[in-house]
Amino acid sequence: MAHCSSSDPSGKIPRPDSSAVLMAGSPGSVDQAMKPVLFEIFGEIWNVQARLGQGVSASVYRVSSGRTSTAAVKEFLADAQGGDYGYHKERSVLEDIQGHKNIVTLYGVFTNHSHVGVATRCLLLELLDVSVSELLVRASTQGQVGSLQSGGAQQQGHSMWLVQHCARDILEALAFLHREGYVHADLKPRNVLWSADDECFKLIDFGLSFKEGNQDVKYIQTDGYRAPEAELQNSLAQVGLEAEGNSGCSATVDLWSLGIILLEMYSGIKLKDTVRSPEWKDNSAAIVDHIFASNSVVCPAIPVYHLRDLIKSMLHNDPKHRGTAETALLSPFFSIPFDILEDMKEECQKYGSVVSLLIPKENPGKGQVFVEYANAGDSKEAQRLLTGRTFDRKFVVATFYPLSAYKRGYLYQTVQ
Repeated sequence: MAHCSSSDPSGKIPRPDSSAVLMAGSPGSVDQAMKPVLFEIFGEIWNVQARLGQGVSASVYRVSSGRTSTAAVKEFLADAQGGDYGYHKERSVLEDIQGHKNIVTLYGVFTNHSHVGVATRCLLLELLDVSVSELLVRASTQGQVGSLQSGGAQQQGHSMWLVQHCARDILEALAFLHREGYVHADLKPRNVLWSADDECFKLIDFGLSFKEGNQDVKYIQTDGYRAPEAELQNSLAQVGLEAEGNSGCSATVDLWSLGIILLEMYSGIKLKDTVRSPEWKDNSAAIVDHIFASNSVVCPAIPVYHLRDLIKSMLHNDPKHRGTAETALLSPFFSIPFDILEDMKEECQKYGSVVSLLIPKENPGKGQVFVEYANAGDSKEAQRLLTGRTFDRKFVVATFYPLSAYKRGYLYQTVQ
């Protein structure tokens, strides 16, 4: 049994009867067969259940105490110089940014002493659920994996409600992080996780994070989610060079990464090869347009152009034109009630082929739903069958509306 010495400067270490408890592992203590290992942490016995992830400098484990108490630990290995810079760096960032609902909670820190006398530094973290990376894998199993290069089958991505939820949550996290002066610098699907307890997405892994204007990490971001300016910086660093007058990358590299994540969630296509292609470098906006035009066949009734425009602004080659996380949150995309739209689409499609749906947020037209059908026959049948129904505990009165006025955006009150 290993013994852990610990400290809890935050005073937030959960007890065994709480919903988030502590776990730990020591080097070599959990082999590939994942043999159970017990640890004593803060006077409690914990069972290591699984290794959740393993990188060059750290491993993440899940442990439990009793039947329901679980949590996560990030255990750092000594760096090439035998030090623990990575641990101190991430701990410092996490301690600075605690308290936001969309950022993983740090409960405390401890040093784990293995039976062979090796001491490792550990972060005690909130245990979260499925990552966006896992959600993308699940989406790909619904059919053949699509590819822009290979001409693969059209892949349907996640619901617009889920894409909107993820976009809002991570932009909220980034707005807070950037206000505190930090750049995450490694935003990717594996670092965005869903919390079932809090019903929101949260940002994790701040190992590459840095203070804007004081970049202390030469190589940032992950291939496939790396902004053009970070790509250039990394290439120069590999040959020992640095751009003249370079003070490091700005917070807009995070927006670029998020743009790719949202595009993958919407399309169901992994874009790593696409963003490496000459076509992407020449005209990424045209490729984004192509992806949205292709997917509009899959869900024609759901308005997606606001998401398209938001993503295109995030993926602008010039960092100065990407805006900020706070301005991105003002996008009309976040005013669309996609949960209601998708429910309405499902209901209305029972009566015919739905071309488009519109739910105005302001007058004129507020309180109404405009449904465009593929032909007059379907529209007439829908009018007959929908009138008198209830939806979301509201009584439905259906009437015809001039298609020409709808197409021009004239939404005047027609139902009293």
